[in-house]
Amino acid sequence: MSDLFWLSEAQMRRLAPLLPSERRGKPRVDDRRVISGIVHVLRSGGRWVDAPAVYGPRKTLYNRFVRWRAKGVWQRVFRALARAGGPPAELLLDSSHVKAHRSAGGGKGGSARKPSGGRGTHRGKPRWGPPRGGRTTKIHALTDHLGRPIGFELTAGQHGDAPVALALLAPWPSAKLCIADAAYDSNGIRSFLLARGILPVIPNNPTRNQHHPFDRSAWRKRNLIERVFCRLKDFRRIATRYDRRADVFLSAVYLAATVTWCL
Repeated sequence: MSDLFWLSEAQMRRLAPLLPSERRGKPRVDDRRVISGIVHVLRSGGRWVDAPAVYGPRKTLYNRFVRWRAKGVWQRVFRALARAGGPPAELLLDSSHVKAHRSAGGGKGGSARKPSGGRGTHRGKPRWGPPRGGRTTKIHALTDHLGRPIGFELTAGQHGDAPVALALLAPWPSAKLCIADAAYDSNGIRSFLLARGILPVIPNNPTRNQHHPFDRSAWRKRNLIERVFCRLKDFRRIATRYDRRADVFLSAVYLAATVTWCL
């Protein structure tokens, strides 16, 4: 049973103040056991019904995950812990594709964040479509100068990177520079960053007529955000998307990031 995941007592002390304090009805099943069981499922990639019995009833694990997803608990916990270190000195921006399992097709909608940063309900189909190369989802991430995630967005796999950038960057106005690849080389993103006093460290797109200054030394730090995606995809339910709905999958990303970097 050495491959089971358990949150430590120290980690639970950090989590406890951020969890819902429900007082009515029956006492809630032990948070440490249930959240550890949820994380085990995310790491192993197994079905909820196959979760080890040591974590308690499988239905309790699933119900807790989806109910707290609906209440925005996983997102609030991640954001509170990600902001605990204060404003980042530098920002790193990138995205990564995730292949969808065949069971992820046919979603019935579900609320999710729009690329513009607003909220809305996607009716009829989930946010990801079947692009060339197969059905995929794209995780967009923003990290600080130490490679710790501070923001996420989801889009369909065929969606471009630049349109999502402003929603990720908007909450962090005080950084000194922003490192991103050529997919983010747009006049809009550059103007947005410079207006905030943030230096863009973005290589020039080959199609540009007018080239902008580019700090190659700072560019070497980009591997930090690439490591983030590698560690996220150690969670098999993130490396392969089994969930039909964007909001459920994004909650798994928030929880995985919380456990990996914030606790």
